[in-house]
Amino acid sequence: MMAAPVKLRIILSSNNAEKLTIESGMPTSVEDLANEIKCQFGIEGDLRLQYMDSDFDNEFVNLNQICDIQDKSTVKIIRLSDALDLSQGSMNQSGEEASSSSSDTLILPSDSEFPRSHWPTEFQIPKFSYDVEMQLRSANQDFVSHGVLLTPGHKLKSDILESLAQEIIKFKAYPSNLEIESVAEALIKAHPCLREQGSFSGFYGWKISLKYKMANYRTKLRNLGCPELSINSLKHKPADRCQPAYDVKKPRKAEVNFCPPYPAGETQDSLEGERLALLSEVKKRHNDKVVKEKMSKTFAYRRQEVVRDKPMIAEFKIRWPGLFTVAEVEAEFVRITTGPLVSKFHAQLDQHTAQLIKVFKKKGGSVGTNISRILVPITQVCFAISSEQYGIIN
Repeated sequence: MMAAPVKLRIILSSNNAEKLTIESGMPTSVEDLANEIKCQFGIEGDLRLQYMDSDFDNEFVNLNQICDIQDKSTVKIIRLSDALDLSQGSMNQSGEEASSSSSDTLILPSDSEFPRSHWPTEFQIPKFSYDVEMQLRSANQDFVSHGVLLTPGHKLKSDILESLAQEIIKFKAYPSNLEIESVAEALIKAHPCLREQGSFSGFYGWKISLKYKMANYRTKLRNLGCPELSINSLKHKPADRCQPAYDVKKPRKAEVNFCPPYPAGETQDSLEGERLALLSEVKKRHNDKVVKEKMSKTFAYRRQEVVRDKPMIAEFKIRWPGLFTVAEVEAEFVRITTGPLVSKFHAQLDQHTAQLIKVFKKKGGSVGTNISRILVPITQVCFAISSEQYGIIN
């Protein structure tokens, strides 16, 4: 017996709702329903589905089980790929900019072909090609059974190093010595048959080989036009200091998206046109959404300008006036580091609060008196929190 058709009201945006008819009946899972919505309405990217919950006066809540909805239910979609919602609890903004941005979302560059992430706490060895995995599986079994170590041939070792380099570049183009070491150590943990005889650590040779491999891989990517690497080529250095080691531009610790490539289909000329359009857009009132979209679109162009030319702040402010607002400074921080600025700052500040209070208390004179008066409520709060934590531990 065929299931009866199901009709659902789908809210696509604040002023846009459609009727969805599923002839085959209610989908068996939330994922199947999301795929059906994508197919019928031509939506791309990840979705979160919400439904009207009668237990909460028909407020929208996340749809986690398909049994929570029925025929003629109302389903709201939230496109996760278009924007990243910022937690307003971590954004302590003030004035007009705070009120205008508190209800908005942070638009991030969503079409980057080469996304970057922070270096992982524990490096995960990637899956190698099928033939390499077969060889390593057999060698690992021999190692477990008979303690025999594998001496990899040139091709096998080259394939392993190539895969590791491709995985490392997802995080950093210039990994540190300790980071290279962590990859080599993770390799022999995942595949103990690759441990080296005569090496104190068991992976020293892999570490050295991986260093050379990363250098060769950077050269390969530089020749292919990777901006983070081509920016260090000799043609971008001064004529009187045309040396490979001069002024090498590398990302600092938190700069995940240090020098990203232009969005697909964009050129330097097209992005310069967007920058010029921004100069007029920032002068318009109630135009935050357009400014955010254009600032996000021109991020790679702006970032390459910063890394390559190192402009003065006054000059940069003339070229990019839209960046010099509270909301856009926070947005740019997220684009570069992938983390929120204000909450990160407060978290780091909390770690140093005790030491800062000690420094302030040492101040003398009238300044010290004023500081001591200000510190009274702060120290009382800190003492109350410490006492509460002590009670919980006990």
